[in-house]
Amino acid sequence: MTYKTIVIDYAPKAKKMAVAIEKTANEKAQDGWELVTFSVTNSAKAILVFRVPEDATQQEPAEAEQEMELQEETAEAVGEGE
Repeated sequence: MTYKTIVIDYAPKAKKMAVAIEKTANEKAQDGWELVTFSVTNSAKAILVFRVPEDATQQEPAEAEQEMELQEETAEAVGEGE
């Protein structure tokens, strides 16, 4: 299995943090990823750990990099909306 982490940017309010985690988890679930666990840091960020099943279609490296950048932009936008 392959694992991937995504950091949800600064979200000091619990409801906003929950919305950001849920949104990211649902987006990844549509791609066949499973949220394994997450941790909220003292700096009001969250680290989400996803598992990609071995039988899932493997992405090309360029596609994976573009998706990572999109996720980071989404996480930053959630942090800016506070």
